[in-house]
Amino acid sequence: MRIIFMGSPDFAVPSLTALREAGHDIVAVYSQPPRPAGRGGKVKNTPVHDAALAAGLIVLTPLSFKSSEEIDRFAGFSPDLAVVAAYGLILPQAVLDAPRLGCVNVHASLLPRWRGAAPIQRAIQAGDAVSGVTIMQMEAGLDTGPMLAKAETPITADTTGASLHDDLAKLGADLLLKTLPGIESGQVVAEPQDESTVTYASKLEKSESRIDWTKPAIDLDRTIRAFFPWPGSSFTYGEETIKVLAAEPAEGIGSPGIVLGDNLTVACGNGALRLTRLQRPGKKPVAAADFLRGLPLPPGTRLT
Repeated sequence: MRIIFMGSPDFAVPSLTALREAGHDIVAVYSQPPRPAGRGGKVKNTPVHDAALAAGLIVLTPLSFKSSEEIDRFAGFSPDLAVVAAYGLILPQAVLDAPRLGCVNVHASLLPRWRGAAPIQRAIQAGDAVSGVTIMQMEAGLDTGPMLAKAETPITADTTGASLHDDLAKLGADLLLKTLPGIESGQVVAEPQDESTVTYASKLEKSESRIDWTKPAIDLDRTIRAFFPWPGSSFTYGEETIKVLAAEPAEGIGSPGIVLGDNLTVACGNGALRLTRLQRPGKKPVAAADFLRGLPLPPGTRLT
């Protein structure tokens, strides 16, 4: 098939690679424009942009599809299908209608649960037992289209935002390839989403990284895992903002935020949390024992 691929972050790269390796004709790749990133503010391409350039593909980076010229350029590629994976722009109806078979989206959740911007992290944070990917036919609404295929993967006590991201990126690419023949032949039956079970995954905010010790330990454990690596989880001690990279629920009772033992167990609103991997500003991530050698936090210390 003649396919236009539309994606931006690392999550979308496996799907682009899978389409190429399967022999589909990628007539154009759309991605978010290059933007300043990192401490130096150097302008960088998106991961999809770089992957497409490395493959010798045409890359386009419009700021929007509000102009008729941009829509005409899209339609001019005469695509059979557009595949969208975490692209980052709202597509108007004229774009959705341009490909012969429409536009399909690789979404990182089991729709209709977790429509929206951060489905991977919100699933872990909420304590879901499973996550997955959904291939859906796109409509003008936010992740509202009928579902073409689904695949599941478990969320365990060790699952982080980073690990689930990588699992779902690969799962999505595999499911996409399995679903495309049925889309092309018309044999895939689209299933409408059940609006009564819809949940929304709100965008992640940097302000969410601050640990609230008054919350139950089990909730904090899920949030720390969900927010790794971004926006991260942190607390303040003295003048330092210290990142918590890994933790686990533990036994203990006390005033929230009080260190309970020598193994860096901290009292929470319900139960306690043992911090197992941390990072001070400007320093490398270390295990709790090494952290305490550099910055002792004896029992009774209050973390804010």
